[in-house]
Amino acid sequence: MSYIKVILKSGKDQSVRRYHPWVFSGAIKKIKGVVNEGDLVEVFDNKDEFLAIGHYQIGSIAIRILSFSQRDIEDSFWRERIEKAWKLRTGLGLLNEDYNNSFRLIHAEGDNLPGLIIDFYDGVAVIQTHSIGMYLQQDSIIAALKEVLADNLKAVYSKSENTLPFKAQIDKPKDGYIFGNVPQAEILEYGNKFIVDWQKGQKTGFFLDQRENRKLLEQYSRGRNVLNLFGFTGGFSVYAMRGGANLVHSVDSSASAIDLTNKNIALNFEDTSRHDAYVLDAFEYLEDIQDKYERI
Repeated sequence: MSYIKVILKSGKDQSVRRYHPWVFSGAIKKIKGVVNEGDLVEVFDNKDEFLAIGHYQIGSIAIRILSFSQRDIEDSFWRERIEKAWKLRTGLGLLNEDYNNSFRLIHAEGDNLPGLIIDFYDGVAVIQTHSIGMYLQQDSIIAALKEVLADNLKAVYSKSENTLPFKAQIDKPKDGYIFGNVPQAEILEYGNKFIVDWQKGQKTGFFLDQRENRKLLEQYSRGRNVLNLFGFTGGFSVYAMRGGANLVHSVDSSASAIDLTNKNIALNFEDTSRHDAYVLDAFEYLEDIQDKYERI
């Protein structure tokens, strides 16, 4: 397969040789041909030596690198990358029906797929693309997900409506199900239960990338009062409660987020008296904390 050639300025190849996954626009000397946003391009140094292949995009980050080897980016590529990520997570025991059934399956640059986030919620894959190139490859990505995850995949929900920088001449995506239909899920994370609404919630519905930070908070919570500002649906609050906190306050300006926070607390604890939740601007809460919330 033939790709447009991008030549870097002299000396601007060093970061790519160190396997940095971005090429900045200022490093480009010339582009041989007409390139459209989202196209795959090959990157060469000033002496015409191949360096990498990636997605082109208008902006400061001009190329997001997919491979440092000269290869075609086709169905087998997506299958290989997703399979590697899936085996890594399942090999670590992150898929366990009694303990944990949700995790970040694809973490952009961390899985050598810059511009792509896939969160896995008990069989539902929620996809967010942050580059035009990744968005244009969504069909191939979903096909690879179906092949690799097989019966572990119940549905795929695309959530890129508000994540793409729209300079490209393509139709703006609409959030929605690409495969299956599961309105929301009750997930497990380190044995804690959470209701996740990926359709209306922030990001993909839950901050799965904060799992280890939530677990860390649990270790420091015993006997303490814990304030969870910008608390969203109460992930940190549940861990603080399980860690033995005396009192936990959850604060978020979103009524729907606080509603889910209270449901998540009730899912995990029969006695919820150690928890209070407030639909408030976080800074308003802090301004009045001494007078109104002496318990904290």
